[in-house]
Amino acid sequence: MSADEGKKLVRFSHAAEEMFARILDFYGVVWEYEPKTFELEWNEKGKVKLAFSPDFYLPDQNLFIELTTLRPQLATIKNKKLRLMNELYPDVKIKLMKRRDIRDMLIKYGLYDEAQNLHGTDAQ
Repeated sequence: MSADEGKKLVRFSHAAEEMFARILDFYGVVWEYEPKTFELEWNEKGKVKLAFSPDFYLPDQNLFIELTTLRPQLATIKNKKLRLMNELYPDVKIKLMKRRDIRDMLIKYGLYDEAQNLHGTDAQ
């Protein structure tokens, strides 16, 4: 999928995700947005109580990418999800890109205004 197609189909939950998709498109990297949800915890009745849907999947690399702009002190739940992912799905490759990584990438690709406007959030 490309960002042009995605703009019709995909509603990104954060501007950083849209910027990431634009960079992937520019370099011709095939991507899917939140294509899979992994179950991580269940209650005593077997109902899922915690799940994780990584932001991007790069099928040619067989790699999931999770972007986070969360302030470090609010990242506890995301870190828990990644830890559980590694325990429950050890064959699934996943890369976490933190706010600083995203900002550095935006600067590297000349998206200075977007990098400057990237702030930590309470909800992403």
